[in-house]
Amino acid sequence: MERVGFVGLGAMGEPMAANLQRAGMLDVVWNRSPGRSAAFAASHAVTVAEDLASLAGRCDVVVLCVSADTDLLQCVDVLTENCPAGALVLDCSTVAAATAREAAARLATATIGFCDCPVSGGTEGARAGSLSIMVGGSAADFARARPILDVMGAHVSHIGAVGSGQATKATNQIMVAGVNQAVSEAMAFARAEGLPLDKVAEALSHGAAASWFLKFRAPNMIRGEYPLGFKVALHEKDLEICRVMAEAHGVKLPLVEMTLVHYSRLPRSDREEQDISSLFRIKDAMFADRDPND
Repeated sequence: MERVGFVGLGAMGEPMAANLQRAGMLDVVWNRSPGRSAAFAASHAVTVAEDLASLAGRCDVVVLCVSADTDLLQCVDVLTENCPAGALVLDCSTVAAATAREAAARLATATIGFCDCPVSGGTEGARAGSLSIMVGGSAADFARARPILDVMGAHVSHIGAVGSGQATKATNQIMVAGVNQAVSEAMAFARAEGLPLDKVAEALSHGAAASWFLKFRAPNMIRGEYPLGFKVALHEKDLEICRVMAEAHGVKLPLVEMTLVHYSRLPRSDREEQDISSLFRIKDAMFADRDPND
C-alpha cells in the first residue's frame, strides 16, 4: 500500500485527512501551525512529521491542501528536494492553472509526478467524503491517485492535462459567485416582501430554483448566522485568480467583478471568519437602507 502524507490541516484539510486515516491510508501529517498537527494526531493516532522535509522522505504520495499559490510552490520546492524519485504529489488546494503547471514542472526535475486535484463541496462534503474532485494530470498519475481521491470525494473526474483541474475549479468558483449572488439577493427580496423565509426556502428547493446553496446556505441567512463553510476571504482569493485568468483572454467578467466589490463591503473580520452566505447582509441592507456593518 502507498505511504500517504497529508499537508495542510485547515477547515477542509483536516476532515479530508481524517477520512484517509479511517480508510487506513494515512501514514503521516504536517501543518505549518504545529498545534493543528498535534490535535489531529491526538484524535486520529497518526504520526506528526517534524517538518515538511521529513514527511516527504517517508511518503510515496503527498496530498497538499494549502491556502495560496505561494504556499503551494514553497511546499513543492521542499518536496522536490526530499521526496523519493517516483513519488506522486496531489494538490487539493485552489490555485491558478499556471501555478499548477509550474508546480508540475518543478517536481518533474526530480522525477516526481503531480496532479492538480481541487475540490468543491464545502466542509460538509469534506467531512462526509462526498467532495467533487476535478483532476488535471497524466492518465497514469490519475490512475495511481484514484484510490486516494475516492476516499475523499464521491465524484472524481479526470479533466485532462495538468492545470485543467484548476481551470475547472476556477469555472466552479465563478458559478458559486453567481449562485451566492442570486440566492442571497432573492432571500433579501423575500424578507422585504414580508414572507416567511423558512417556507420560501422549502418551497423553492423543489422547483427550478433548487440548488445546493439554497438548501445548505439559506438557513444561514434566515438565522443571521454564518458559520464557516467556505470562507469569504478564500472565495475572494479564488475570484482574484479567475480575474487574472480572464484578463489573459482580454476579458473582464462582470459577475466576478461585482462579487469582489460586494465582498469588500463586508467587515474584514467577517471575511476571515464567516461563510460566503454572509453576502446576504449586503443584499438585506439594500432593502433596509442601512449600513450592512451595523
